[in-house]
Amino acid sequence: MLFIPFPFVVAILLVVLFAGAARRNDESPGNVPFLALILVSALLSLLTGIRWGYGVDGIGYVAPVVAATLPPLAYLGVSSLIGQSGLPPALRVGLHTIPAVCIILLMAIRRSTVDIALVLVFVGYAVAILLFMRRGADALRLAPFDGADSAYRAILFTAFALLFSAAVDTFIFLDLNWANGEYAVTVVTGANLVALGIIAIAVASASRSHAPAELASARLTSDLTDHGIEIEDNGSDSHEGMNDIKDSTTFVSVQTLMESQRAYRDVNLNLNRLARKLGIPTRQVSTAINRATGKNVSQYVNAFRISEACGLLTTTEKPVTEIMFEVGFQTKSNFNREFRRMTEMNPVEWRDRHGRKT
Repeated sequence: MLFIPFPFVVAILLVVLFAGAARRNDESPGNVPFLALILVSALLSLLTGIRWGYGVDGIGYVAPVVAATLPPLAYLGVSSLIGQSGLPPALRVGLHTIPAVCIILLMAIRRSTVDIALVLVFVGYAVAILLFMRRGADALRLAPFDGADSAYRAILFTAFALLFSAAVDTFIFLDLNWANGEYAVTVVTGANLVALGIIAIAVASASRSHAPAELASARLTSDLTDHGIEIEDNGSDSHEGMNDIKDSTTFVSVQTLMESQRAYRDVNLNLNRLARKLGIPTRQVSTAINRATGKNVSQYVNAFRISEACGLLTTTEKPVTEIMFEVGFQTKSNFNREFRRMTEMNPVEWRDRHGRKT
């Protein structure tokens, strides 16, 4: 009877996930690093199955190098939604090949240190991602608002998945050295199952959250302006009153843009684009909204969208999907989630309760 290791099943499911995620992005550029992360994860799961399922020890020379590419891909996927790097794309990608190159060198000169090096790579990138996300969903200034909160949660899952993988690698290293690998196979199988769940959740959001085409000059201008604000704020303790006035003025400008121009209807609206419309740095916009409303920017913008959607559901016979696009949402899942979060019912229930039928 043919034996198929469980990691093979995981690899097949990951390829299916990749196909679905890539197909959803046919009309706009997807988050390439996140998509590549799925494929590399599938390859690593396949290599794991060959090594532990069929006892092919030679895979041990390849799998660590492949594993070393996972954290940089996760980091690049996150940074593409944050947009803080001023480095040329080729140089940025080149820098993140260093972990894989180091693993190759260690495989050649000191193989016993490879596992420790991998743990350091996974932990280091996980910490870097978590530091990126310390501002919450507002850190994702290039992610469209309708999916920013989902992308934020997915990124946190990704960071903790890297920490989980580091813990698994540490356990396997200790098991191989102290117990001759007695528990290694069981741990590897279980870890693959958990990793599949984590990656699936991350892909569901991250594959739909990508930066729309932006002019490089506009992104660079925003980077420089934000940097200037940060320098100014470092010495702003004695100007708290002026900051309050600045925040109030900024919030009024944002509110006016939302109410008079209905800027929230732009399906690709993100923090970077909103800041450029106002001519105000992104950090100043997010800080003003946070202080005035207690919400992050995506929640604030989506509140306008849901408010208009409620009105359209009540006063028109338009289909729910048409209303969803009209008010600025791109996906039904995000629309339904935000609608339920604000109204505690789905759009159909809202329309039924207010005397309208779909």
